[in-house]
Amino acid sequence: MPFALHSRVTPTSSSDQQEDALAIASALADQLAGTAVARDRAGGHAQQEREWIRASGLLTLSIPIEFGGQGADWSLVFQVIRLLAKADSALAHVFAFHHLQLAGIQLYGNAQQQRRLLAATVEQRFFWGNALNPLDKRTTATKTDGGYILNGIKSFSSGSVGAEWLTISAWDEQTQSALIAAVPTTQKGISVQADWDAFGQKQTDSGNVHFENVFLPADLVLQAPATLPTAQATLRSQVAQLIMTNLYLGIGLGAFDAARQYTQEQARAWFAAGVDKATDDPFIQHRYGELWLLLRPAVALADQAAASLEKAFRQGPLVTAETRGELAIAVAEAKCLAHRAGIEVSSQMFELTGARSTSARYGYDRFWRNVRVHTLHDPIDYKLRDLGRYVLNGSLPEPTAYS
Repeated sequence: MPFALHSRVTPTSSSDQQEDALAIASALADQLAGTAVARDRAGGHAQQEREWIRASGLLTLSIPIEFGGQGADWSLVFQVIRLLAKADSALAHVFAFHHLQLAGIQLYGNAQQQRRLLAATVEQRFFWGNALNPLDKRTTATKTDGGYILNGIKSFSSGSVGAEWLTISAWDEQTQSALIAAVPTTQKGISVQADWDAFGQKQTDSGNVHFENVFLPADLVLQAPATLPTAQATLRSQVAQLIMTNLYLGIGLGAFDAARQYTQEQARAWFAAGVDKATDDPFIQHRYGELWLLLRPAVALADQAAASLEKAFRQGPLVTAETRGELAIAVAEAKCLAHRAGIEVSSQMFELTGARSTSARYGYDRFWRNVRVHTLHDPIDYKLRDLGRYVLNGSLPEPTAYS
């Protein structure tokens, strides 16, 4: 393995921890970048690369120290996600959704469940996947002695292939509401179908998970049916939205860096520019300046929103609905800017680098394909609506799985 395991890092200060984590992430990103273009063409399951992530120790980054993890704040977790996404947004997605499931355990689970699942994740180096698609109600939960019986299918299950554990949602017909739970993928009756075939984010392992008469014990139910979510529990959607934000930003920054390097090293000046180097063309300079001004404010708002999330997350059950709503506004602002920056930079880069840069050997098209697929996760228009409502009448977004 190219990295030493850092599953129980105890830094002397938060700055030491940040430096250590970012150094590890940078080395991992370099390793992923080496095969990113070829793997993007191939698609499928990146088993070896997932093992590199596991070996890096970064899977324990967000787990509290009391359970053996590194206890990093969310600002650092998002910085790592963004750094990895510059090199390989699909594997960054898998890594990020692992931490989303761990956040859910902390937000939904009781003290015993947190200790059991989080400590085991550290000790056994578990990878977590997602089968908690709230809009997909095809998986049902039927109450039985000692728990529930699960049947059905869940789509868009990011990271499910190769994961040891999943967090899931299932629809309870009796109460007309959903439960949230954790299950091992080896549980009898669970099968993961690796059938993700989108034109971008090809290695996110976002296939379908099938449940056939799966017994779910009551002690793995994190949130029971008909439970009114607390303000604390609804923070999960904000973690998810900031994950999207930083994936979009990572793609945009990666596209910008790739375009800049190509312009500096390979691009030819247009004959009418009257200059010898493309970097001296005033129109090229102007366009790079405009793209940079798309990225810079997006990064600033993403970092501000991450700090706000960290503060709310650490308040635990004391977090208020108002605090949660204000956080949702900050996250929506950051996500909308990141969405636009990722799309525009990954598209306009070709106007700056020229026809030769479209050669398949560079694989630059992956930046646009990846961000285009990922930005369809939920409609940006509803984020803009929420921001407009807030600006016009001060109303805060209604807590949902997407807002």
